[in-house]
Amino acid sequence: VWFRRCTHYLFIVVVAVNSTLLTINAGGYIFYTDWAWTSYTVFSISQTLMLIVGATYYLTFTGVPGTATYYALIMTVYTWVAKAAWFSLGYPYDFIVTPVWLPSAMLLDLVYWATKKNKHSLILFGGVLVGMSLPLFNMVNLITVADPLETAFKYPRPTLPPYMTPIEPQVGKFYNSPVALGAGAGAVLACTFAALGCKLNTWTYRWMA
Repeated sequence: VWFRRCTHYLFIVVVAVNSTLLTINAGGYIFYTDWAWTSYTVFSISQTLMLIVGATYYLTFTGVPGTATYYALIMTVYTWVAKAAWFSLGYPYDFIVTPVWLPSAMLLDLVYWATKKNKHSLILFGGVLVGMSLPLFNMVNLITVADPLETAFKYPRPTLPPYMTPIEPQVGKFYNSPVALGAGAGAVLACTFAALGCKLNTWTYRWMA
């Protein structure tokens, strides 16, 4: 039993660390200045998927509503530590690190509790709610940017010559509404990843057996 339990916790840590790595880039001035809305949309979706697969896994492992929010808190603390380390090394962060995953994780917990721990409802309703809400909450990160262009010119990329520094953000790479695009794609994909999070428990138990 202890070995199986340790395996579960190891998986949780691995997913949380990967979530943190994706999240760090979502607030990077390089990505925002070069790609603007495209970057925002892609990283909103990636954060949605990493959050829901880990939170669903943890939630169905414990069977206790509230653990998804606890998982989101783990992601938040990891990101605070990582971004503080990068900032201490001189990396210019203009983004304020906001716990944008907590409200979405709370919705996931609410669905699990309200449907009396029904996994299929968790996958369908929880996936849709997290996928649609996180890109909206993630906009808080974007609002806290002082001026990404000023930051980009103040800290030019060491690997690129000056003439390749972007003059203005590339807006509208996908559509004019990055929140709508991220929410639409996230709602569909999050259901799949929620199902994967549930299935990871089954696979782990079978493997440990």
